[in-house]
Amino acid sequence: MRKPRKLTFEELVLENKKRLLEDKEALKKIEERLEKKYLEKAQ
Repeated sequence: MRKPRKLTFEELVLENKKRLLEDKEALKKIEERLEKKYLEKAQ
C-alpha cells in the first residue's frame, strides 16, 4: 500500500479556492469580514 502523496502549498490553495467558490455561504462570510476590516482601517 502506497503512502498518500502530500500536496504542495499551491495545490492546497487551489483546492481550497475551488471549494470556497462552491460554498456561497462561506464566501459571503469572508467578504463581510474583509469589508469590516477595511472599513475599520479607513477610519
